[in-house]
Amino acid sequence: MKTLVTYMTQTGNTKKIAEAIYGEIAGEKDIKDIKDISNFEGYNLVFVGFPIIQFDIPENVSKFVKENVAGKNIAFFMTHATPEGAEPIQSWTGSTKDIAASGNYLGTFECQGELAQPIIDMLMKSDDPNMKAFGEMGPSTKGQPDASRVQKAKEFAKGIQAKVK
Repeated sequence: MKTLVTYMTQTGNTKKIAEAIYGEIAGEKDIKDIKDISNFEGYNLVFVGFPIIQFDIPENVSKFVKENVAGKNIAFFMTHATPEGAEPIQSWTGSTKDIAASGNYLGTFECQGELAQPIIDMLMKSDDPNMKAFGEMGPSTKGQPDASRVQKAKEFAKGIQAKVK
């Protein structure tokens, strides 16, 4: 079985999780930035990772997956700055199921990542009280994803791989 771990990252949070997942995969495997691949051909299992940007899955990731997922075993991993268990996470997980509709959806891992300081600064300047509140949450994300979240990502990878053996 050949596995691809591909990801989009802006601040390194998603790459950190990608590397943890990649490290747990047995057998033939590749890890690549999503901008460096053109399709999922030749892979039996694909992990796709991304950060949540402006409270949504990045459009380029969504489009790429929809165009290439047919017939593929696929799992997702995402990083975000919201606390785990927050309401928007269910919506994002539902969206991964939607974009993988023509493939074999195996699951989604999500964890908190550190909110970058330039984003915190931008949010704090917003006139929107919701955006400002989100910016105020920034310091609580410092150091995420931490070792416990990285370990959960590794466990997720093992569980997904076991589903397709």
